[in-house]
Amino acid sequence: MATTGLPRTTLTDLSRVTESLEMITPRWSVWVLMTLSAKPLRYAEIKPKLPWLADGQLHPRLRKLTDAGLVERTEYAPRHVTYGLTARGADLMPVLTVIAAWGNTHLEKDLVVDKTTGKEKPERIPPAQNIEDTLTLLTPRHATPILWALQARGATSAKSLAAVAMPDSGLSAVYPPLRQLVDDGLVEAAGEEATFQLSEHGRALAPIYGTVSAWAAGRPLAEAAAHPVWGHTPAPSQTGPGTWITNQSRLPAPPATAPAAPALSAQPAPATWQTGDLFSHQIPARPIAISPAGGHRR
Repeated sequence: MATTGLPRTTLTDLSRVTESLEMITPRWSVWVLMTLSAKPLRYAEIKPKLPWLADGQLHPRLRKLTDAGLVERTEYAPRHVTYGLTARGADLMPVLTVIAAWGNTHLEKDLVVDKTTGKEKPERIPPAQNIEDTLTLLTPRHATPILWALQARGATSAKSLAAVAMPDSGLSAVYPPLRQLVDDGLVEAAGEEATFQLSEHGRALAPIYGTVSAWAAGRPLAEAAAHPVWGHTPAPSQTGPGTWITNQSRLPAPPATAPAAPALSAQPAPATWQTGDLFSHQIPARPIAISPAGGHRR
C-alpha cells in the first residue's frame, strides 16, 4: 500500500486492515470460508455446496486461502484430503458477521411480495452476499485510506485529503477515488468550502474497521470499540417510514431507512453458518447476477 501522511501508528494499523480486507475480497473467498466454517470438508463435499464454481475456480480459491493461512489442507491419504479453517480463519468468522450486518443495514434491497401477507418487504440478502458487496465498496485503491483520513480529521478539503491519504500522488489523483466514494454514499460534500466528510453510512463503518483492526493485530475483538480512530458509536440514523430503492444497486440505502449500526458485542458470533446464510433460498442453479462492469448489482 502507498504511504500516507497519517501518523506512523495509524499507518501501520491502516496497512494491516487494508491487507486483511484485500485477503478476503477476491470473489467467492467469503463463500468458501463460510462453507468450511462448520467442519473440514473434502473437495467432493465442498463442490456441491458451491455448484456454479468450476474446478478451475474452486481449486485456486482454496489454494489462495490456504496460502493466506485461513484454510488448512490435511492429506490423510492420496485420495483423502480435507479442507478446514485454521484457528486464524475461525477467528475471522465473527468479523464477517460484523461486515454482513453493515451490508444488511446500509445496502439497498429490492422490494419483494411477502407470500403470507401479500405486502411488499425488502428482499432477504444472504450474509455472504452482503459481505462481498460491502467489500466491493471498501477495497478499491485508496478508498480505505481516504475514509480513514476523513474519520480522523473530520471535514477536509480534497487538497488536504490528497496530502494525508495519498502523499505519493498528485492532487488530481484524489478525485477519482473520492468521487467514487461520494457516488457510493460513503462520503458527502460538507458546507460551501469544497470540503468532504463521511456520510452517515461512512461513519457507520466503525464496527467493521474496528473489528478488522483487532483481528489483523491478533487482539480480542472486544477491543474494537476502543479503536483510536474508529472507536466510537456511529451517529444515530434518521427515523421515518422510508422504503428501499427498488432498482438494483450496490450503493448504500437512503439514510431514512438505515438504522444505526449494531453495537459490537464482546461475545463472539456463532462459529458456524447455516445454508441460508450463504443463499437466500435453495442453492441456485447459477451465480447471482452481476453488472456488466463486473461488480455485484444490488
